[in-house]
Amino acid sequence: MQSKSAFVAVVGRPSSGKSTLMNALCGQKVSIVSPVPQTTKNTIRGIVNRPEGQLVFLDTPGIHDSGQRLNQRLRDLAREALGEADLVLYVLDSTRAPGREEQAIAALLAPYAAKAVAAVNKTDAESADPGRARAFLTESLPGLEALDISALTGTGTPELLARLYERAPEGPAWYPEEYYTDQEPVFRIAEMVREKVLLHTREELPHAVYVDYRDSGRREDGALVYEADLVVERESQKGILIGAKGSTIRRIREEAERDLADIFPYAVVLSLRVRVQPDWKKDEKLIRKLYY
Repeated sequence: MQSKSAFVAVVGRPSSGKSTLMNALCGQKVSIVSPVPQTTKNTIRGIVNRPEGQLVFLDTPGIHDSGQRLNQRLRDLAREALGEADLVLYVLDSTRAPGREEQAIAALLAPYAAKAVAAVNKTDAESADPGRARAFLTESLPGLEALDISALTGTGTPELLARLYERAPEGPAWYPEEYYTDQEPVFRIAEMVREKVLLHTREELPHAVYVDYRDSGRREDGALVYEADLVVERESQKGILIGAKGSTIRRIREEAERDLADIFPYAVVLSLRVRVQPDWKKDEKLIRKLYY
């Protein structure tokens, strides 16, 4: 049997569960997960290798209806992924009623519906209403195949993966079999740090922080020392991120180092400091550099 090979763009509105689903499908922590909408800021590749072939997942940023430069850039990334992918996986949150953002995504997906599969997610939640999500799909994208899943519990994910393999075209593997992501180590570390920042400051600083990598190097004992600035927009935010007697930034560092120990075969030691860069989210050149 000829091997299958496909790039799969994963799209959906913020907090639909895209990152959790990709982590579940790939069996590793590839994309960061937090309760904050728009956690994913870059198109991240997760790789699944099975006897049937290889699927490479492109986890796009959550599509958010806003005119801000940052959100415009995130929508551009999603569009690029849709055009380049062999398949599209559309993730819907069954606990939320479809609204204007969902309609905008459906309109964006319409030209690619022939290569798309929908995953109606969070069906394990008490407030889930899969029928409502399916009715929206029937109205907005007639004929689109849909499967009920729970990325959190794994319900329906084997069937979803099998369906994607069935739809995938024949072709060679693009990555060695032992790969589950093509992210550079310094990028993966920055994403892990950002996950912990979002987790511990989501009420005060939901999207006012970025990780600015400075340097890294190996110690004699083999550990990787990673140095970075956590950049905020205002002095008041700096105090929030540091916390009383450094408690918040210490918790961020310790939790990130612990999770990184499960990903890398060597210890990662984080050296983090906080820097103020006023109105960085309005800097278009910086936005394009950060969210490529």
